[in-house]
Amino acid sequence: MARGVFGPVAGAPAPVPTTSQPKPSEPRSGSVTGTHTKVATEGAVLVTGICGRLGKLLARELHRTDQVVGVDRRAFPDRPKDIVHHELDMRRKKMKDIFRGRNIRAVVHLGVLHDPRRSDRERHSWNVVAFQKLLDYMSQYEVPKLVVLSGANVYGPQPNNPQFLTEDAPLLGAQHFGGMRDLVELDMLAQSFFWKHPDTETVVLRPCHIVGRVHNAASNYLRLERPIMVMGFDPMMQLVHEKDVVRAIQLALRPGVRGIFNIRGPGEMPLSHLVRKTGGRPRVVPSPLAKVALDQLWKLRLSNFPAQELDHLRYVCMVDDSRARTELGYEPVHPIDRVLKDVRRLRYQVA
Repeated sequence: MARGVFGPVAGAPAPVPTTSQPKPSEPRSGSVTGTHTKVATEGAVLVTGICGRLGKLLARELHRTDQVVGVDRRAFPDRPKDIVHHELDMRRKKMKDIFRGRNIRAVVHLGVLHDPRRSDRERHSWNVVAFQKLLDYMSQYEVPKLVVLSGANVYGPQPNNPQFLTEDAPLLGAQHFGGMRDLVELDMLAQSFFWKHPDTETVVLRPCHIVGRVHNAASNYLRLERPIMVMGFDPMMQLVHEKDVVRAIQLALRPGVRGIFNIRGPGEMPLSHLVRKTGGRPRVVPSPLAKVALDQLWKLRLSNFPAQELDHLRYVCMVDDSRARTELGYEPVHPIDRVLKDVRRLRYQVA
């Protein structure tokens, strides 16, 4: 599905709580609360959005050790034979039948709509309303584990951001770009679910820009021959390989793990270096002209990058992943050269 320049684009004009949110620093991994924790090692893992690139990668890893059940509106014709796939909309009542009819021990929520050309109402219905229904089913059927893939862009690129953002930083991603409202609201719903349902081990993962052979915004941008950069700005960027994100999800599924974790890749690099390492020649333009150019490309459907996301090309939004390394046991294994090599492989197949 289409995405914006460097972040998921999803949003209806819903309020974004930033000051009254539960402290993300308190839901920590490994903080098992005695009798409140219901540990399960048997049962199926339900993966929403299983037909996306990450969903398929995760499914092919998980089915070796777990029973996997997938839910997606798209077909999954090349799935491993032992994976059960339900081709349906999560908002439909049939979703409840999956929980009723199977022993679900964990849910991995990847089913987020990122298409910036869909209406605000449709994206909000899919991303927020559908997720609320999913949480209701989890509560009703007492599912012991929930893993939600959010994103580091919920923090938002800001001129006054510290060099590295920790998990307790405010979620300001929608402050200047309303298209991020849904993802911020989804993240907040997951945090609220953590506190209201201590019997469920809730994990929220916030990876930096996911790249590889995926057709998402960050990968598509780096595959452009002449990507736009803003004059006077060359922000440091973090990338993480899609397979490292899959590893983080697998670690999050372990019994006893709960909390919020930033996920980053092998290091940081200026945007201009990333562009050149992938074979691109940056087109440096003044900020007002960049906005006009992106607006025009958007209207002509020559780009999936809304001009409202220009801040991602100007300001830093990098995360500190110390908690994931020390408590989740996560560490990226794909070096930056491998990461960029997989980006280049699909250079002429930009979605």
